[in-house]
Amino acid sequence: MQRLPVITAFGGFNPAGRSSFHRGYARLVLDRLSRKERIETLSDLAALMGLRTGTAASGPLGPDLERRVLQGTLVRELEERFYDYRNCHFHQAANLSDASGLTFEMSARQLPHPLPDGWQVEAAGGGKVRVTTASLSVMLDSYREIPVASGGQLPTGFEPGEQYNSRFHPRGLQLAVLGASDAVQSMGVDWERVVAAAGPDNISVYASSAMSQLDPFGNGGLLQSRLRGSRVTSKQLALGLNSMPADFVNAYVLGNVGSTGAVAGACASYLYNLRAGVEDIRYGRARVAIIGAAEAPFVPEVVDGYSTMGALATIDNLRRLFPGALDLRRTSRPFGENCGFTLGEGTQWAILMDDSLALELGANIHGSVAGVFTNADGNKKSISAPGPGNYLTVAKALAQAEAIAGKESLQRRSFVQAHGSSTPQNRVTESAILDRLAATFGIDRWPVCAVKAYVGHTVAAASGDQLITALGIFQRGILPGIVTVDRLADDVHCKNLNISLAHVERDPSTLDLALLNSKGFGGNNATALVLSPHLTRSMIERRHGTRLVEAYRKSNDAVVEKAAAYDNRACRGELDTIYKFGEALVDEREIRLSTDAVTLPGFPTVKLPKSNPFEDMV
Repeated sequence: MQRLPVITAFGGFNPAGRSSFHRGYARLVLDRLSRKERIETLSDLAALMGLRTGTAASGPLGPDLERRVLQGTLVRELEERFYDYRNCHFHQAANLSDASGLTFEMSARQLPHPLPDGWQVEAAGGGKVRVTTASLSVMLDSYREIPVASGGQLPTGFEPGEQYNSRFHPRGLQLAVLGASDAVQSMGVDWERVVAAAGPDNISVYASSAMSQLDPFGNGGLLQSRLRGSRVTSKQLALGLNSMPADFVNAYVLGNVGSTGAVAGACASYLYNLRAGVEDIRYGRARVAIIGAAEAPFVPEVVDGYSTMGALATIDNLRRLFPGALDLRRTSRPFGENCGFTLGEGTQWAILMDDSLALELGANIHGSVAGVFTNADGNKKSISAPGPGNYLTVAKALAQAEAIAGKESLQRRSFVQAHGSSTPQNRVTESAILDRLAATFGIDRWPVCAVKAYVGHTVAAASGDQLITALGIFQRGILPGIVTVDRLADDVHCKNLNISLAHVERDPSTLDLALLNSKGFGGNNATALVLSPHLTRSMIERRHGTRLVEAYRKSNDAVVEKAAAYDNRACRGELDTIYKFGEALVDEREIRLSTDAVTLPGFPTVKLPKSNPFEDMV
C-alpha cells in the first residue's frame, strides 16, 4: 500500500501576485469574479505593490489605483528596474591607430602587466605616466536596443529583497526565500509541529533554478568580473549554483536536516523536483516533501541568448502579428499565431504530506499528486527541438488517471494545463500529442489551459505556475482562457481538444483530474497527474474510515483559522517573511551518538537503519 502525497499548502510569487490562498489565480480570472472577490484581489495586489498600506490596505480601489494595479501585473512592457531594453549598455570593441603614434596619460597603478608590445612609458608626474604606442585595442562604452520588449514581471513596486535582510542575495534566491515562506505560513500548522510529527529525517526538500543565478550577485557577476576590471566576491560562485533555492530554504526558512536535492530539467525542472518528492512519499522515504523552483531571468545576457536562438518574441516579429499598434500585453500567445515565448520571473512552492500525517495534523487538503512521469526524446537533430518523449509522459499520466478515477472521470471530469510556450513549433507538436492521446483515451473536447498566456515562461518555475493554477481551478471552477489570441493558429491540432480563448466556468465538483504537461530544452519531458480536493478526500476516507476523517475535520478548524490569519496579514502587505540567518545553530558538541540513533539538539531522535535490505542476497 503506497502513501498518497497530499498537497497541504502552497505559495509563491509571479506576475499575477501572491500564490497562496489562490490570490494569483484570482488575478487571471478577475473579470469572472464576484464584486467582493474582485475587490479582495485588487486590494491584495495594491498592498503587495506598496500602493496601499496598513489599515487602509482593504476595500474598493479608486479608478486610477485600479488601473495602476491592472497595468502593473501579468505580461507587460519590460520595466527599467531590470535594464532599459531600448538603450542597453555593452562594450564595442575598437582598434585605434595613428601613423605618427598615439600618446595618452594614465595612472601608473593602472598600467597592465606585462606591458603590451610597442608601449613606451615615461613618468608624467603626480603618479601618472605618459604612454606612446602605434595602436591600441579598446572597449568603448556603447548602447543598443535589445529586440525583446516584454516580460512576465513581478507586480510593479514589489521588490522581494525589501521583504527581509537580503544583502548580496541574487534575485532568484530572494524569490525562493519569499515563496517558501509564503507556503509555510499558509499551511496553518507550526513548522516545529510538522518536524516533531514527521521526524527530522522524514522531510525532503527538492528545489532548483534552471538558469542558475545570473545577476551580478551570482554567476553573472562571477563571469563578468575580469572583463569589467573588478574582483570576484566570496559569495558569487556559491550563490550562483542552481541548487541554491533548496539550500537557502533548508538553511534560512526551515532549518531542515532531512533529505535535500536540486533536480534540473530545463523548463520542466519543477515537475522533475515534484517527481522526486512524490516518490519519496509514495515509497515511504519521507512523510513531508517541500517542492519549489525560482527563476529570475531578466538579465541582458539571458535575453540575448534566447533571442539569438530565435526562441523569444521579438519586437519586429510581433509587429507582423499586430498590424496596428503593438500590444506588449499580448506577446505570450499559446496555440495562436505566435513568434516565440515571453520570459517571466517567479517562484512556486508546494508542501506535500503523506495522507496519514495530513490527517494527524489536521492539515488543509488542496488536492494530491498521484504521479509524475518523465521521459527523454531519444535521438535528436537539434537539442532544443521537441521529440517523442512527451507522448510517453502524457500517455502514462492518462493511463494512471483512468486506473485511479475511472473512464468517466478521465473523459468528462479532467483538464490539462499545457506547456503552451507560445512558439510556432510548440503549438503544432504539443497540440498533436494532446489531440492524438485524447482520441486514444476516448476524451472529447478535452479542456486545455495555458497559464503562460498570462505570466510568461518562468523557466524552472513554469510547471509550478501550472500547479498553482490547477489548484485554483479545483477551488473556483473557472478555467482561464487563452485571452491573448483572437483565434487558434491554422496548424493547431484540436479535433478532440477544447482550447478556449475565453474563460470557461464549471462546477468545481465536476472536476476530478488535472494533467500538467511540460517540455524542456534537451528532451526533458514531464507530465504530472493531480487529483482534486474532493477526489483526494474521498480516497482518504475509503482508506482511513469515517471516524478518523470526522476527527480530522474537527482538528482542521484551528488550522484553517491560523492559515486565514496569515492571509489577512499578507493582504495588508505584511508578508512576515521567514528568514532565520544564524538562528538556533546546532552545537555539534551536543550531538548524541550511538549505533542505534543520532540525536541533534533541538530535534527528535533519528533512528539508524538496522535491517539488511539485501537479506535474500547474503
